Amino acid sequence: MNKTVALTGATGFIGHVLVARLVTSGWKIRALARKIPSDRVFSEVEWIPGELSCDSALSALVSGAEAVIHCAGAIRGESQDAFFHTNVVGTKNLLQAASGSSSCSRFLYISSLAAREPHLSWYARSKFEAEQLIPEFSGRLATAIFRPAAVYGPGDKAMQPFFQAMRYGVLPVPGNSSNRFGMVHVDDMVAAVHAWLEAKQPVKGTYELDDGTPGGYDYVSIAAIAEQVLGRPVYCFSIPLGAIHTVARFNLWLAHLLNYPPILTPGKVKEFQHPDWTCDISLLEKELAGWSPVTKLQTALPLLLKS
Repeated sequence: MNKTVALTGATGFIGHVLVARLVTSGWKIRALARKIPSDRVFSEVEWIPGELSCDSALSALVSGAEAVIHCAGAIRGESQDAFFHTNVVGTKNLLQAASGSSSCSRFLYISSLAAREPHLSWYARSKFEAEQLIPEFSGRLATAIFRPAAVYGPGDKAMQPFFQAMRYGVLPVPGNSSNRFGMVHVDDMVAAVHAWLEAKQPVKGTYELDDGTPGGYDYVSIAAIAEQVLGRPVYCFSIPLGAIHTVARFNLWLAHLLNYPPILTPGKVKEFQHPDWTCDISLLEKELAGWSPVTKLQTALPLLLKS
């Protein structure tokens, strides 16, 4: 290996932690970004200005790199086309650039567990369709797909409202309180990516990823963990589904009117309502020798609730 990796999504929640991990382990990072950040964590990064739609930027990104880690993606949008353009077309553009490079031999796509249920939302559909592109390039590249469950940790904004609410003794439940889902701490997620990158033999295939808790979590179990941490009751508060759907539809209408990408849409509500987002990580643990998640929610929650 030449210890150079091309990275998209470096300035995002997962990417930020991944950069720090790779730098400390001796990897040279070349990252794509619309705007070069000033954060000191990124001082060791070679930045390539551009987007996933810019062929010249993608060529510069992958030139001389041994591997590509594709973390970038749209997680909010006002239409199917908005997700398709970034998550599908952008992924295809990057795959084409990587397969055309004489140096690249490995490609890791950070997808989502939502791709398992593409009928639920525009986001889920776009992730699924992006995954379908991967086999087209597997003859030239050793390709892998990671489907993480809910990734959380310091700096995460998506789950922050839930943690903040629990500090006040309430856990909002946007669906059935018995729905089950996996969770994975960002450090364990990044450790899996690092293990994939360091593997002597390429790890190929599609893998689900969470913290290995049998059967995952539900809202009741999370409230119980929070009670132990805080030393006081934490109650599950079920948000009426009719109200959620109404707010989601209004938010989507407003997004079209004001031209902003919404996070809460009718499709996202369907994702919340899905009864099973649990994972089986046994195959990934087998393929990534030496990797296994070490942080359970019980361990991480004290810092998240008291910070």
